[in-house]
Amino acid sequence: MKVQSIAIVLISVAAIFSANAVPRKEAGIKINFITREAEKKVDVMIGGKLFTSYCWPDNVMKPVLYPVMTSEGTEITRGYPMKPRAGERVDHPHHIGIWFNYGDVDGLDFWNNSTVIPADKKSGYGVVKHMKINQLKEGNGEALMVTTESWIDPSGKELLSEKTEYHFIAKGTTRIIDRVATLTANDKDVSMKDNKEGMIAIRVARQLELPSKDEVVMTDAQGNPTTVKKMTNEGVTGSFRSSEGVKDDAVWSTRAKWMDLNGTIGKEKIAIVICDHPKNQSYPTYWHARGYGLFAANPLGWSVFTKGKESLNYSIPANKSSVFRYRFIIHSGADLTDSEINSYADEFAKRY
Repeated sequence: MKVQSIAIVLISVAAIFSANAVPRKEAGIKINFITREAEKKVDVMIGGKLFTSYCWPDNVMKPVLYPVMTSEGTEITRGYPMKPRAGERVDHPHHIGIWFNYGDVDGLDFWNNSTVIPADKKSGYGVVKHMKINQLKEGNGEALMVTTESWIDPSGKELLSEKTEYHFIAKGTTRIIDRVATLTANDKDVSMKDNKEGMIAIRVARQLELPSKDEVVMTDAQGNPTTVKKMTNEGVTGSFRSSEGVKDDAVWSTRAKWMDLNGTIGKEKIAIVICDHPKNQSYPTYWHARGYGLFAANPLGWSVFTKGKESLNYSIPANKSSVFRYRFIIHSGADLTDSEINSYADEFAKRY
């Protein structure tokens, strides 16, 4: 009996040890949605905290993700013109949160459209109109939102229909947005001529800009000038780094698989990375990334980036579709290494 009892105890101890030796998988961070139809937005909540909102207000000429927060709750997007904050820039009112559109679609400027465009010039601009939320799928560690948009001309005629998947992913102090947009032409070809104004972008908080140098005057596709003023550099910490090793202001007009913008807000170190996808047009993309806070990838604007040496006059044939895939990584904590970013980019490339 004693031998049998000892054997049972040993078996029990071994079973406990074996169970403890295999680490349990941690439950993913809960991601859920709060639909606020009256406010024309859907909040994306991660671990009970706001990460971002999908918004389609009447005074913004395209749907946007705004604001965008780190895992610590720090806002990385500029407040103006939605909720201006002291000390930030007030140029380019069409730069809001994260957005996706283009400067020349059948001759119409979708990129620069905003409430400041005079009524007598509105005929040259298009609007990306939110149509519906197709799907909301909540989950632990990952959630999905699918939306439908309509790219319309000033008369209300649809040029392109857009169906977009937003994959929201949470891993520790890292937040990821995978944006997969399918643009479909109706019964005629839709041109997207070579233009510097595009295509996927985020406008960042003042602290994540590069330190100001001289005043700059920017001119859009319609010839409208915007002055970007020199400002105090107190607390301004941004720095660009591309997959090809190019840094800071030199990244503009270069091609790269990904681009990292890192800096500090308060005491929090923050990295924002945008990854291109191997299946996208013009991979690796050109970068329309500026020190004053515009962080954009433009696969279609070859001419301005090559100083006229190359051009691309892209079009989507009638009843055909083009897909544009981009990943945003918002990381809080120590700087991401090239190896870590490449790992995220490779995983993104395999997913879609």
